[in-house]
Amino acid sequence: MSTPETSAAVPLAQRLPPQLFFIVSAVFHYLGPACAVLLFGAVEVLGVAWLRIATAALVFALWRRPWRLWRRSSRADRWTLVGLGLVLAAMNGCFYLAIARLPLATVGAIEFLGPIGLAAAGLRSRRNLVALSLAAAGVAMLTQIRLEGDALGYALAFANGALFVAYIVLAHRIAGADGIDGLAAAMLVAVVAISPVGLGPALPALADPVLLLAGIGVGIASSVIPYVCDLLAMARLPRASFALMLSLLPATATGIGVLVLGQIPSTRDLTGIALVMAGVALHRAGRT
Repeated sequence: MSTPETSAAVPLAQRLPPQLFFIVSAVFHYLGPACAVLLFGAVEVLGVAWLRIATAALVFALWRRPWRLWRRSSRADRWTLVGLGLVLAAMNGCFYLAIARLPLATVGAIEFLGPIGLAAAGLRSRRNLVALSLAAAGVAMLTQIRLEGDALGYALAFANGALFVAYIVLAHRIAGADGIDGLAAAMLVAVVAISPVGLGPALPALADPVLLLAGIGVGIASSVIPYVCDLLAMARLPRASFALMLSLLPATATGIGVLVLGQIPSTRDLTGIALVMAGVALHRAGRT
């Protein structure tokens, strides 16, 4: 039985349930993009993506000083950090380019095909297979996948989905004691990687205080808060469990739509949310 002294010695992040960090991440996962879409009329899409990544890189650099982790990391760990940084740059660019061409729900549906497949790789029981099937059906109903439309938009959405899987895999490798420092180092790599295509389009925002503040807000809401919460959750959740929980993100998108945009969910939406929640409740975590 723990004493008050031993409980106080444990960091707050360790005392809170990992699911709480996931919920915070899930909320900000859609608040950030919702704000970003509003900026597309004033700043080019890749410019908004650059503002998002650059803001996160600056915040993390000032907060964590990731070069110290880089100096003490092994060669293999450095390659993981570089890989994660390249994935973050490409993933954010593809995601923003896709939502500029397609409805956010459609892009979201494609994005979650990858994580749901990753969860399937960790299945160890018939119960988990049923849980995954329920979650997949719920995501399909929530996002109402459509196959017609902009071919380039769909190509970008599928690329984003594949990169999302790579993000989960690489982020799990750095999750732990140095996880946030590793994310900070990867963000510095990401801003370097996206600058050749994103810095130029972002210049109008750098000269406009209002646009600049909006871009900073997008960066904090989209890349600082959710990524930190992701790592805190990943450090204590099996990969397959975390990947399956990502199926809840369309449900949070529906809630944000009601609260922020006044978008009332249909019966189909509510049925999808119920299926996803049932799948997560039924899911039994493996040991991966």
